[in-house]
Amino acid sequence: MIISFFMQTGVKLTIALMVIACLLPWLCSVLAKVSAGFRFAKHNQDPRGFLADSTGIAARFNHAQVNGYETLPVFLVAVLTALYCFVPMAVVNLLAAGYVLFRIGYIASYAANLAMLRSVNWLLSMLCALGLFAFAFMVGV
Repeated sequence: MIISFFMQTGVKLTIALMVIACLLPWLCSVLAKVSAGFRFAKHNQDPRGFLADSTGIAARFNHAQVNGYETLPVFLVAVLTALYCFVPMAVVNLLAAGYVLFRIGYIASYAANLAMLRSVNWLLSMLCALGLFAFAFMVGV
């Protein structure tokens, strides 16, 4: 059933998944600031310093944000490379959706302080991105 769904999808889903992936680190920063008690008028002069001093769940959301910005370029380049090499859309969208879902799992497990689950989600998200490169290599142009 899931495979048949991705067989009928096109580049619009790919673009939507890329946008969602781009927004996830921003969402983490918002959650970090809200959970740390960020006040715009008071803390906006140095928001990074404010987050650097945060602890608990706010610090974990902030770390998830930083990691999101570290892995996002790999994902975006992998998707664009797969599209350039004419990897079937079903494969691109399946792996892109996997990346986004595993990143959401990563954020949730980081917030819940579940280190092993967080690491597994990170690994699986990166395998989705690397899988896009592998399919691009196999299909080639």
